[in-house]
Amino acid sequence: MKRTSQINDLREIIAMERSRGQKIAFVATMGYLHRGHLSLIERAKQTGAFVVLSIFVNPLQFGPKEDFSRYPNDLEQDASLVKEAGVDLLFHPTVEEMYPRPIVTFIEVGQLGSVLCGATRPGHFRGMATVVSKLFHIVQPDITFFGQKDYQQFLIIQRMVSDLSLPIEVCPVSIAREEDGLALSSRNVFLTSEQRQEAKVLSKSLNEAETSIRGGERSARKLEDQLRARITLECHGVVDYVEIRDAEDLSDVTIIDRPVLIALAVKFGSTRLIDNKVVEVEPHV
Repeated sequence: MKRTSQINDLREIIAMERSRGQKIAFVATMGYLHRGHLSLIERAKQTGAFVVLSIFVNPLQFGPKEDFSRYPNDLEQDASLVKEAGVDLLFHPTVEEMYPRPIVTFIEVGQLGSVLCGATRPGHFRGMATVVSKLFHIVQPDITFFGQKDYQQFLIIQRMVSDLSLPIEVCPVSIAREEDGLALSSRNVFLTSEQRQEAKVLSKSLNEAETSIRGGERSARKLEDQLRARITLECHGVVDYVEIRDAEDLSDVTIIDRPVLIALAVKFGSTRLIDNKVVEVEPHV
């Protein structure tokens, strides 16, 4: 595996691979990798392309009261994992390499970035879209893979690529979970043992909501209230949001008569966890 922290070096390596007829597959991460990230690499490897993985904790997507300074990192452990997983090139730039001077150009993401996580994290998705756009321009991949745990992020990236006519195929990868259902996250390491046990209610609640929809429940507000009540009853976490939205554009849903996203965010102490489930429902004719 090759590795570099320099944009120019990365471009030279990729140019060499392209001259050999290689396609480029790209996985963007913020490091502290887990099995969910490895599933992205696995999908990328299946394409037969030259696989590039980036590790960069992007300060643009953290608010002033968020956990940028305490975001977990272990570059050498991550490098060992991705080498074993078959990554061809690891790109781990510094903040100074990515932003050598204060940035004044941003990607605005409109309504898609103002709901769900965007409602309580203003500027987060602008910062995320900006750095992903920059990484796309640096790496110039043919195909890229993003996990669906952050479904909103995936939709924004997919829409950005479409709106800007970037020649990149954006592929979703299903949420990786622990055996008890908890969605894998780099932030899980901050949970106490009690919080870790309580956090199981998130995936259980989502599964129950899906069962209710399959059973004929069509009121989005009723299901949201039921989800919120169960989470509040069964854990000490503080609910940020529990919402049911259109799975295609995140617009508000009152009657569940189309594919929907059931999304939630809950804070356990200072650790904020997100999870979601997409439920396919045939439109009412």
